[in-house]
Amino acid sequence: MTSIRRVRPALVAAATLFAASSAAPAAAYWEYGHQTIAQIAEANIRPQTRIAIRRLLKQQALLETPTCKAGTMTEASTWADCIKPIKGADGKPRFGYAYTWHFQDVSICRPFSLTDACKDGNCVSAQITRDVATLKDRRAPAKDRVEALVFLIHFVGDLHQPLHAGEKDDKGGNDVKASYDHYAPPRLNLHSVWDGLLAERAITSGPGLVHRYAPAVRARIAAGNVTDWSRESWQVAHDSTYASVMADPCAPTPERVTLDEATIETLVPVARLEVERGGLRLAKLLDAALG
Repeated sequence: MTSIRRVRPALVAAATLFAASSAAPAAAYWEYGHQTIAQIAEANIRPQTRIAIRRLLKQQALLETPTCKAGTMTEASTWADCIKPIKGADGKPRFGYAYTWHFQDVSICRPFSLTDACKDGNCVSAQITRDVATLKDRRAPAKDRVEALVFLIHFVGDLHQPLHAGEKDDKGGNDVKASYDHYAPPRLNLHSVWDGLLAERAITSGPGLVHRYAPAVRARIAAGNVTDWSRESWQVAHDSTYASVMADPCAPTPERVTLDEATIETLVPVARLEVERGGLRLAKLLDAALG
């Protein structure tokens, strides 16, 4: 069975729309991945953390984004993408300042360093750290804390999409045309494969990912800090994302790469683990900030 036959029709339609659009260079982790990460986190946070989150999300009106809901963790997980088109009174993107918070351009072909990618503090790992600090500050304005919460839920997901953490001067794989087995619309690229098609395949393969994990598993997967997780996701970009389609990940990238069925099968457990990591690490950060 080819990989495309295992993708739900609605998701294929969404991927086709994505591939045909003029998406921003660092398109965000597709909705299904974000939602699943949020749901894993919600299943693994402490009861008091869950109560605090619900109290904050009940104040979603403070965000003044009625077309972008954030009343639950699942809704909040995609809020940071939903708001991108919203314009202010001046006609400019109202949340344009947050664009670079979704990713960090760390070259997979140089030693890992966040110094250049985050030199101005505008990268995903730096913003995750700021959001946690804002949530911990009980004296911070309610609007700031609600916004920090919905951004945090989203950005931890972004960090665990490898092409948001590592790339090779190709806009996180957006400049690399891709074929997903036999599915090869003209504008499908490596980034959108990992954002959507592969994420969907991984999440729906094997046992469900949304459940309460054993304490030892949570402790093992959530160990470390945001810098450690950044390095790990960057390594996945090198070892799996690029190495799966090129013999030498740092050689010049061909005009089009192909993920055949055999390759997709090897990447499914990699992508599944990234979703698990995102969910359990988000739970850890939420407990630290609100539990």
